[in-house]
Amino acid sequence: MRIRTAIDAAGAQSRAALVPYFCAGDPNLDTTRDAVLAAVDAGADVVELGVPFSDPMADGPAIQAASQRALAAGSSLPAVLDLVSWLRTRTEVPVVLFGYYNPFFRYGHQRLATDAAAAGVDGLLVVDLPPEEAGEMVKAARARKLDRIFLLAPTSDEARMGAVAKVASGFVYFVSVTGVTGERSSAPAGIAKTVEAVRGNTGLPVGVGFGISNPEQAAEVGGYADLVIVGSAVVRAIDEAGPSGAARAVGELVGSMRRALDGSSGL
Repeated sequence: MRIRTAIDAAGAQSRAALVPYFCAGDPNLDTTRDAVLAAVDAGADVVELGVPFSDPMADGPAIQAASQRALAAGSSLPAVLDLVSWLRTRTEVPVVLFGYYNPFFRYGHQRLATDAAAAGVDGLLVVDLPPEEAGEMVKAARARKLDRIFLLAPTSDEARMGAVAKVASGFVYFVSVTGVTGERSSAPAGIAKTVEAVRGNTGLPVGVGFGISNPEQAAEVGGYADLVIVGSAVVRAIDEAGPSGAARAVGELVGSMRRALDGSSGL
C-alpha cells in the first residue's frame, strides 16, 4: 500500500515521513489542489485532506476557521473525492481522508469506502470514531484495501493501544498534547517514550501531530516519530498568502520542514 511504502522509503533514508494537512476547499478547491502539488514537489511524503465540518471539535481556531471558509466556498465530501481523483492524474502521493464521523456516516460506510478507493484515497482517519464503535467502517474500509488510521493520546493506556491495534493499519496518529490542534512555541515534550510504547503495542508506525509549526520542531519530533504531521501551520500559511500565493507559501514551509528532517538524525 502507498502509505506504508512511503513510510518505509523515508525510514530507509533515516528520517521521518512528512505529512502536511490541508483543509480541502480552503479558501477554494483549486487553491487546495495547487497547494497539495506544491507540497509534494517540496518533499511531502503523505498528504492529509481534511473534509470540512461545521463542528470540528478536535481542532483549534485556525482549522475551525478554515473549515468555515471551505464550507462557505462549497466544499463537501463528494467534492473532496473529486479532488483526489484529479490529484491522482498528477501524483501518486498517498492520501489520507481526514474527517469527522457525521459526514462519513451520512454518506454511508460502503459507499464511502467504494468511492474513496475508486478516487485514489489510501486511508481513512475519522477523528471522533473510537475503535470500539468503528466496526462497520473498518469492515468497509478493509474490504476496499483502505488503511484505517486511529488516534491515540498521551493518556492512552495499554488496553486502549490494544483496542486500536485490532482495527488499525497504515500508521497510528499520536496526538502529542491533551488539547486541540494549533501551533505551539515548542515541540511536544516528554512523549518519546510513549511514542515508543505505542509503536511496540500496536506494531505500527507512529505519526505525531498537534502543535508542530516550524522546522526545528519537526526535526525534534522526527527524531523519535515515524511521521511528522503538520496541520495548523499549513492552514495559516494558506490563509495569510491568499489564493494567489498559497502554493508558493506551502512549498516554502513544507520544503523547510523536509530539509530539517533530512538533516536530522532520524529514527
